[in-house]
Amino acid sequence: MTEKAKTTATIRVDLQLIADMVEPKSRVLDIGCGEGILLDYLNGFKQADGRGIELSMAGVRQAVAQGLSVVQGDADTDLKDYPPGAFDYVILSQTLQATREPRQVLQQMLRIGRRAIVSFPNFGFWRVRLSLLRHGRMPVTETLTYQWHDTPNIHLCTIRDFQLLCAELGIVIERAISLDSLGRPRFDARGRMANWLGEQAVFLLRRA
Repeated sequence: MTEKAKTTATIRVDLQLIADMVEPKSRVLDIGCGEGILLDYLNGFKQADGRGIELSMAGVRQAVAQGLSVVQGDADTDLKDYPPGAFDYVILSQTLQATREPRQVLQQMLRIGRRAIVSFPNFGFWRVRLSLLRHGRMPVTETLTYQWHDTPNIHLCTIRDFQLLCAELGIVIERAISLDSLGRPRFDARGRMANWLGEQAVFLLRRA
């Protein structure tokens, strides 16, 4: 456990929700782990054997400086290098919409992991729909913070879109939770209103 983990047992609410889905002492790969906040928490409080991939070299350096096992890598190209079943959980938090090939990334996650945990902003949220209707411009919200011309989000989707993709790929949804802008759980994301009322979503997945 790093010094930061020793001094705090709290992380962002949505990351806590993801951490709660991970069984203790699991092998975990955190894709797009940033400076390693979730990974550090899982190692310290879940005794996980945690590894990370991060595209930003600055993020890699920060994570490694904390003693975390993080390498520079790209979810679109580097997951194929991991052997099947190498991890118990593969996590992709708020990154799916920034991948070039989200379909292939999901398939690779469930090839190398027994389960996958995916979170993303919901483009079907009612405020996003209303903003687009009223202003005729790509919305900027607390979870979609970029302007259209500088956003890394190239494959925005709705909760319903994601469910349909999972069905197409034969992926089983074990848990699905919609969240508000602060990351607080609201509804089962498989419910009829989640696509309207959930600003974000977290899905726990496994192979059929």
